[in-house]
Amino acid sequence: MNTKMKQNINVGVDTGKTQLDIHTTPLELFFSVENNQKGIKEALKIVNKHNPKRIVIEATGRLEMPFVLACAEANLPIVRANPVHIKRFAGAIGRRAQNDRLDAELIAHFAEAIKPDLTVITAENIRLMSDLVIRRHQLLSMQTMEKNRIQILPKSLQSTIKPILTAMKNQIAKIESKLIKLIEDSTEYQSKNTLLQSAPGIGNIAAASIISNVPELSYITNKQAASLIGVAPITRESGRYKGRRVVQGGRAQVRTVLYMAMMSAMQCNPVFKATYTRFVDAGKPKKVAIIACVRKMVVILNSMLRDGVMWILVYCSKLIKKVQSCLFEC
Repeated sequence: MNTKMKQNINVGVDTGKTQLDIHTTPLELFFSVENNQKGIKEALKIVNKHNPKRIVIEATGRLEMPFVLACAEANLPIVRANPVHIKRFAGAIGRRAQNDRLDAELIAHFAEAIKPDLTVITAENIRLMSDLVIRRHQLLSMQTMEKNRIQILPKSLQSTIKPILTAMKNQIAKIESKLIKLIEDSTEYQSKNTLLQSAPGIGNIAAASIISNVPELSYITNKQAASLIGVAPITRESGRYKGRRVVQGGRAQVRTVLYMAMMSAMQCNPVFKATYTRFVDAGKPKKVAIIACVRKMVVILNSMLRDGVMWILVYCSKLIKKVQSCLFEC
């Protein structure tokens, strides 16, 4: 028993809609529970006996969240792992067979070998803000699909779509109102929101997305910020081969929101307009130019939040440096 207590116990949890399959290594203990409040309570009671080093569960969307939050409440070391990382780990060790038991065992071995960092559970209002931004994006996507359908359907059927579009528009407005209220109810969010929205092109939704999904912003370097959101180009070189640099990974939801915000920012913000024009004139594809602008935006916003500086001061300092450079050249 003492030997077991000294071991580094890692737990892998395979999430299903109705069931959680749990494997503990190196004890090789496997059991299943229902994915509900009663089942989760039973699972934590068993797991807690073994004093686990970390409990790893795949980030499947929403199915894992009740278990994750229960672990956080019980002060257990929980990790929400990227499914892509686990899939690559399976490929690296030559694991091809799949079933619930084997998947749970794989996740436990991933925890043991990779030792991923523990997940920090954000405050409830931050999670709500993030969920509202996601839901708004879902409604906008459905709204676009319905608008496309109304253009191709006969007039006799258009009346079936118009009420749906009205309902979606009302729901989007309600979500935006809730987001604004969440920000107004917190002094910390208010100050961040004021700084972020001082940048032309950043509105309520972009600011809420950054506040809720990138709380690290202002505490990390500019390179780390660009990498975290997934707008830092990744080098692909090996020997003589020099591949095209691409952006990948990062927090896709924030990147999508900032990409859309940049479409507006380029029209009203001279800094990003100049950056976009420079890249396009250099022969870069328009999407590459926009991502470069988003990367510049992330770097500037990170600096603004870190230093507590409004956009106008950042812009003025850039102009002063440009004037000084011109005078020096003269």
